Amino acid sequence: MITPVSPLDRLARPLRNLRISVTDRCNMRCRYCMPENEYVWLPRESILTFEEIDRVAAVFAHLGVSKIRLTGGEPLLRHDLPKLVALLARRPELTDLALTTNGILLGRYAATLAEAGLRRVTVSLDTLQPDRMLRFARSARHGEVLAGIDSARTAFGSVKVNTVVIRGYNDDEVLDLLEFARARGIEPRFIEYMDVGGATGWSGDQVVSQREILELVARRYGPVRQVESAGWAPAERFTLPDGTVFGVIASTTAPFCRTCDRGRLTADGTFLLCLYGERGLDLRELLRGGASDEQLGDRIAEVWRQRTDRGAEERAALPARGVLHRIESLRADPRREMHTRGG
Repeated sequence: MITPVSPLDRLARPLRNLRISVTDRCNMRCRYCMPENEYVWLPRESILTFEEIDRVAAVFAHLGVSKIRLTGGEPLLRHDLPKLVALLARRPELTDLALTTNGILLGRYAATLAEAGLRRVTVSLDTLQPDRMLRFARSARHGEVLAGIDSARTAFGSVKVNTVVIRGYNDDEVLDLLEFARARGIEPRFIEYMDVGGATGWSGDQVVSQREILELVARRYGPVRQVESAGWAPAERFTLPDGTVFGVIASTTAPFCRTCDRGRLTADGTFLLCLYGERGLDLRELLRGGASDEQLGDRIAEVWRQRTDRGAEERAALPARGVLHRIESLRADPRREMHTRGG
């Protein structure tokens, strides 16, 4: 087998990591992603089939992608998702196959997904309080999220929980969430609130910075030590004095753009180079227009080599930073929405 060679973009960043959104639908309405009452959904006939996703994944693997994460929307709303996992898991070039989910349906599917070949799961858990989840995400299914996490612990070797920390909403739960994860042997990751497409109510004063999170943790547990890493992962990892590991993603105050090796594939087949990206490559048109795998690979590599995207850095440098997109522009182009591009 020929070893894949990843193209480098203009900042010498390789293409090694792909997030695939399998649906734009979700069964929660979190305020940092889908806070509105109504949405313009992608046409069902435009959504890539499992066979199309598998074919595209093989092309990306040939270009050096070894890590794929399935996202949404809520990916477990996609009917028969374990079938897609099984298709991808049979490709030896893909050494890391993961899923990000809100956990509501995870208890139902965890064992089947693991049997199909899924290796890792990350569950979004923004609060331990059911009433807060009802207000924040308009969902009363908090118990199902916790049950899903327990099922994942049984089914998978690696489970993480992600928390978007927002001042005035859940910043008082950081230590409780850390204890929740520590008691279950899973790794928590705290994410700074980002001004991405779905965050129509974002403001800078709601951002709880990495520095604040680390200071809060250190006051409770003592000195926090940073774990050395390869430098490509978005989360910086830290250890408590007892060895407990947790992560912080400082995507707003200290963006990791210069080491970003990930692309994104929307549910309808648009290849995006950045979470903040405005334009992308329409792979669905190429797939359904008769392009060969070689032609697909050439176009993907060509686009990646021209990549200069560093959206979070550019946003951080703005003197007056506000909401990225107004509701009207999001409705005019659903691909700008966080839930279509696998945040």
